Amino acid sequence: MTIAQSLRAATERLSATSDTARLDAELLMAHALGCTRTDLLLRHMPAETPASFAALVERRLTHEPVAYITGSTEFYGLELQVTPAVLIPRGDTETLVEAAREAFASRAAPRRILDLGTGSGALLLAALSLWPQAEGVAIERSPEALAVARANGQRHAPAAQFLLGDWTQPDWAHDLGQFDLVLSNPPYVEDAADLAPSVRAHEPAQALFSGPDGLDDYRVLIPQIPALLAENGIAMIEIGWTQGTAVCALAQGAGLSARVHRDLAMRERAVEMAKIGNILLGNGPSAL
Repeated sequence: MTIAQSLRAATERLSATSDTARLDAELLMAHALGCTRTDLLLRHMPAETPASFAALVERRLTHEPVAYITGSTEFYGLELQVTPAVLIPRGDTETLVEAAREAFASRAAPRRILDLGTGSGALLLAALSLWPQAEGVAIERSPEALAVARANGQRHAPAAQFLLGDWTQPDWAHDLGQFDLVLSNPPYVEDAADLAPSVRAHEPAQALFSGPDGLDDYRVLIPQIPALLAENGIAMIEIGWTQGTAVCALAQGAGLSARVHRDLAMRERAVEMAKIGNILLGNGPSAL
């Protein structure tokens, strides 16, 4: 079977379990060929379909995410290694990086950047691609996820530090110091949330779920933010699209001003926080 025929057949089969069947088929074919999707679409490829392609399609039919099958994904223009030990970085999370870029456009570049719950390292590495002179530190509680983050760090920011730590434990931040930018995509999904099978069955639960209302990690993390922020520092924390009011209230209770940022779909996606008295420069609605 030719590559074109295989792509059509795979797309038809995958359409029963995926809303992005054609894209999935192209990414899997590119992986089987050992090329990029762009190469697949624009260059002359061998006529015959690789023997490994069929098995890749079968894995996707079980709802296994494409990123886990291929072992990589793209985030903010960076190719990142991913395994089932880490949450797959989403495009919506790039909202945090863009909001941080806008916030620092009119002030000195951040000198120290902290990523809490780094997973694959996506947020820290994206930030360091904007500010390569900054000192980057990432904290992750899963040793398996930390290994993935360190591998990505070696590729994209070899000087960055990736440390084992858990913000729910005492003294986890001992000797970390203060930071101009704190980033975090903490768990924020309600325990009983109805998630797609590709998420609930395959992605790490400890990176997803955070109690009955999805706010348990915010309740622990946000009160610790003021001690981590340098003078004029800001934090960008990802939220679920219905959690803006609740997370802003938690920030206010911790002595922080807060502003919501929306993603490209105009859903609440991040809360920018700063110590009271510092100016927040975001464009979203604020809770001060």
